[in-house]
Amino acid sequence: MTKQRMFIFVLILTFSTVFPVSAVFAHGKVTLESDICVRNIAGSMVHLSTYQPQHDPEAEYCTEIPKEGEILWVLDLVDQALRDMPIAIQLVRGSEKNNSKTISSFYSRNHSDGVIKGEFNLDEGNYTMFITGEGVPPLLYEFPLKIQKVNYVAAFSTAVPYLLTFLLLAFLSNKLLKRKKAR
Repeated sequence: MTKQRMFIFVLILTFSTVFPVSAVFAHGKVTLESDICVRNIAGSMVHLSTYQPQHDPEAEYCTEIPKEGEILWVLDLVDQALRDMPIAIQLVRGSEKNNSKTISSFYSRNHSDGVIKGEFNLDEGNYTMFITGEGVPPLLYEFPLKIQKVNYVAAFSTAVPYLLTFLLLAFLSNKLLKRKKAR
């Protein structure tokens, strides 16, 4: 009976260490300062959220968008100083502001509620969204967008805990079965 208790203990310990690790990768489980969708320059923060309600009405994305097509975006101007200055938004294909093809540009003067929103229709590829707060000095934020690109590092990082759990359970089950056969 002690071997079965040990097996159950190892099983519980394995699941308790694997599942909290996967919860850390969720977008909503981090502070604003460590959120990957936030850019901070000189203490002024902006937060970008992107959505594809035609594919998944509840999913929120940041810079890695799973499918091409219509993309709704919301830019939250966290700091009051940004709400009081004109904001220029430029979306380019590629990563260089001046040497890339401009897909769309947008200029906002009235955003006292701190929210600017819009939509793009994008094909697969790499884009960059440049947000410029036209103050003194100007504040430039960059959001690289990957449309329908697979992030193999993130996929591997997500799969590793489950793979290790499976291998550990297979190993322990094999040991337990061999011991039962030996009796």
